[in-house]
Formats: sequence, structure tokens, C-alpha cells
Amino acid sequence: MIKKLLGGLFKKEKIEESNFIVATLNDKIMPIDRGEIYEDTLDEILIANNIGEVSGGGTMQEKSGEISFCDVEIKLNGTEIDKTTINNIIEKLESFGAPKGSFLTIEKTQEKINFGQLEGIGIYLDGINLPKNVYEECDINFVITEIHRLTETEYIVNRNWENETGTALYFYGESFEKMKTQIKNFVENYPLCENCRIEQIA
Repeated sequence: MIKKLLGGLFKKEKIEESNFIVATLNDKIMPIDRGEIYEDTLDEILIANNIGEVSGGGTMQEKSGEISFCDVEIKLNGTEIDKTTINNIIEKLESFGAPKGSFLTIEKTQEKINFGQLEGIGIYLDGINLPKNVYEECDINFVITEIHRLTETEYIVNRNWENETGTALYFYGESFEKMKTQIKNFVENYPLCENCRIEQIA
């Protein structure tokens, strides 16, 4: 009886194994906007449905300072990997605008699942070689709103990056080639877009 009781007293408590997944988003979005667009809304959904919670997030930058991608870490309730839950989370992230090239990592198994629907276009404006009057007379905010209008993309947050040589503007839509065609006439004729470089970013 005593031996049985002592055994119960000194039995090690079983520590529940954590169940994390990480969504790596191919989105050049600033940290505050990442929280508003992806983390906060997803966290509300996960908690409301007793699925889990968003436990963290981060942003990866290139050596130049330009954003490369961002992460959203999710802690799931329970220890099992439920494929339906994983698929539902991916669908939610895509509905928030997750671009192609994104992927979700299940930490327990190291399985990676590719996802994302939107393609991205980056427009890198020349900030040092244009005539002085161009920088004084042109408005970069007009460039942003006009490209959103021409590409019919939703103006949720302003995605951009600036350094000593210029400014990069990022837009996400259904097709890179379509967006490139839609803005062709504008970037060829608006003075602030002279010398700009256009790249596919997703």
C-alpha cells in the first residue's frame, strides 16, 4: 500500500507535446501590416473554432534591407495532425492574399505544403538618376494609386521599400504578365517611372 502510494507521488508528470505549423508567406509586406492582414484575423478564427492560436511571426530581410518573405507561426490544439484543419488554414491564408511561392511547414513531420494563388510584380523606381524637377513635381502616391487602378488590384495596404538609390513598389494580382501589360503605357510615359525595373516577385 505504501509502495503504491509513493509510486503515485513520485510519478513524473507527462508533458504534452506542442504541435506547431509555420506558414512562410512569399509576401513583401511590412511587419505591422503582416499582423493586420494575416495574423490577427487568422488568430480570431483559430481561437473561435478551438483549433489553436497564432503564436508568433517574423520578417526575413535581404542584406539590402528589402523584405524577402515573412512567417506566421501557429500552435495547434492537441497533438495530432489533422489534414482538414491544415487545408482550412491554407484556404484562409489564400483568401487573405497569400501569393504563390508560399508554403506551410508541419514542424512535427517537417512536411512542406506549397500554397498561394496570387502573382506579384515589383516596380523598382530610380531614385537618383532622373532630373531634379521629376522628383519635385511627380507624386509617388499617384503612381501607387494609378497602378492599383490599372491592375484592378485591391488597395489594402501600401507595400513598398525604399533605400538611398530608389523605391520599390509591390503589387499582387491574378497574373504577372497581365499586370505588366496593364501598366506598360503608364510606366513608359510617367516621368517618375523612367528607368524603372520590373520584376516578377511571386
